[in-house]
Amino acid sequence: MDDPPRVLVAGEASGEVLRLDEPLSLWGGVDAATGVIIDRRHPQVGESISGRVLAMPHGRGSSSASSVLVETIRCGTNPVAIVMLEPDAILALGAMVADEVYGRSLPVVAVGERMFASLQTGDFVAVGPDGSVLQVDVGRDGPRTGGHRRGVET
Repeated sequence: MDDPPRVLVAGEASGEVLRLDEPLSLWGGVDAATGVIIDRRHPQVGESISGRVLAMPHGRGSSSASSVLVETIRCGTNPVAIVMLEPDAILALGAMVADEVYGRSLPVVAVGERMFASLQTGDFVAVGPDGSVLQVDVGRDGPRTGGHRRGVET
């Protein structure tokens, strides 16, 4: 049995998953104006976080990462949700500030190991207000909600 999801910042979002092989520091690791990973040492350098469900094991430091997340939200280059294995207060703070300042919610959830392991780049998922992560069927007519649930039952 997997641990239930922990909602760090509530909200709903759906999008394509970008699963990072390693943690990422947004400070110096992401260009806030474009949403592109610019950390040359990161395995996914050149990938865009913009409009995607960002899945990573945990953040990689710098208290300034929250301000970079806020800036991506201001610029419209933010991920639509962040799903992590370990909770990260710095990223959660950035999402909370952006919601307060700009009225734009960005759900941040921590999920169990089994759920996290099931997330793969290219999957299309929906993050629910309860922290659930649901796979969404993508047919010829685009995404459809009501896809089957993967991972944790809540």
